[in-house]
Amino acid sequence: PTSQIVGTQAVLNVLTGERYKTIAKETAGILKGEYGHTPVPVNAALQARVLEGGAPVTCRPADLLKPELAELEADVRRQAQEKGITLAGNAIDDVLTVALFPQIGLKFLENRHNPAAFEPLPQAEAAQPVAKAEKPAASGIYTVEVEGKAFVVKVS
Repeated sequence: PTSQIVGTQAVLNVLTGERYKTIAKETAGILKGEYGHTPVPVNAALQARVLEGGAPVTCRPADLLKPELAELEADVRRQAQEKGITLAGNAIDDVLTVALFPQIGLKFLENRHNPAAFEPLPQAEAAQPVAKAEKPAASGIYTVEVEGKAFVVKVS
């Protein structure tokens, strides 16, 4: 995403009339190390400005995330039990459904065996007979006018 981040920061620099007067959130993320190591060192003054006394991320950024899957699995199992939902044989599939689609995942699991709860499948429209095109005359001479100029066209 760095090309988009650079482009966004460049636009901000032009709009404010000063380089880095406003620093985009994503630019700050690069300076903080949230996107991993940069190929070359970043500007130390800018980095200090965005860190505000904090330390840059020096490890793999994903290592700083707390694991959530076990907690989510327990939550999905609890909700399934409360609502009488039977989870799939491999419950991780249902847990991932809820993780990926938090607003509708549980509703899907509640209604997975009830097709009436979902939008009906589109029905094929009745086939309309195709009108046969009239066969043009085998040949002819036509005068066609384009932008005030007449052209004689012979179709054979």
